[in-house]
Amino acid sequence: MIDRTVTFYLDESLRKSAMAGTHNFIGKVVSVLVEAGLTAEYRANSSAARLSSALRSGYALFHMDQPTHGRALTMRRVYHYPFWQIEPTTERWDWHVARTEFDPAQVDPIEARRFHTFWRKRLFPEVAEVTRDGFVYVPLQGRLLQQRSFQTASPIEMLRSVMDHDPDRRVITTFHPGESYTDAERQAVYDLVDENPRLGIKTGAMDSLLPACDYIVTQNSSVAFNGLFFAKPFVLFARSDFHHVAANVRTLGIEEAFRAVHEIRPDHAAYLWWFWQKMAINAGRPEAETQIRAALKRSGWPV
Repeated sequence: MIDRTVTFYLDESLRKSAMAGTHNFIGKVVSVLVEAGLTAEYRANSSAARLSSALRSGYALFHMDQPTHGRALTMRRVYHYPFWQIEPTTERWDWHVARTEFDPAQVDPIEARRFHTFWRKRLFPEVAEVTRDGFVYVPLQGRLLQQRSFQTASPIEMLRSVMDHDPDRRVITTFHPGESYTDAERQAVYDLVDENPRLGIKTGAMDSLLPACDYIVTQNSSVAFNGLFFAKPFVLFARSDFHHVAANVRTLGIEEAFRAVHEIRPDHAAYLWWFWQKMAINAGRPEAETQIRAALKRSGWPV
């Protein structure tokens, strides 16, 4: 018989706030668990602790870490607070939202516009004007010289593709401020800059580049998701949870994706509402516990 204890494996600061009952989202998860007759306990987070959780007879919840057994799930913020997901994998492209079809006809356009306007002002209060200043924005992530299993090309090959398939616009690429790049990775980008006078490079600078770019090209950076607030089209070179409104290289091929990015005009407001309000858990809303319960049930938990 499976123990009805759910163990949360959390880093120290998060564990303290969860134990004190001051973490809003975890508090709502615990309420759902307790209502279903489960109990919650909290343990320090480490690779060894997560692996050994399989030896315990109960359930486990990790924060942003890959579940290590069939009774474990992971919880993760969906780009901005207070939106969350609870899933059996950390790979966003395998999340429930990624496998669900987006139908804008099922979204109230008035409510979607209100929601979109509210969150744009909340997240980007300093942006007064949205323009298209004639450049492509290419935010880089990590492992620039490596093509990983979920990617259609390495990041450096992606950057070369932008130069090849958009021969007229300026291109601004950015190093991620949270990544640690090798000398070889940086040199590969600098070599491209030397070869291409249209190519410039910065670090970070999302808040200034995003409202002014013509479109975004990325593997699956959250920058493209943030582009939804400014109705910016984007090309994806990798699998993603927000692929529904992208010019997707994986499904279209490179040449067609670069053609499509100039033509697709999805309803960004409707998509944002659907992605966050319907498909995610909004911990700031009264229905959050219903959404949490649905996510746990989807993974077979007894709630």
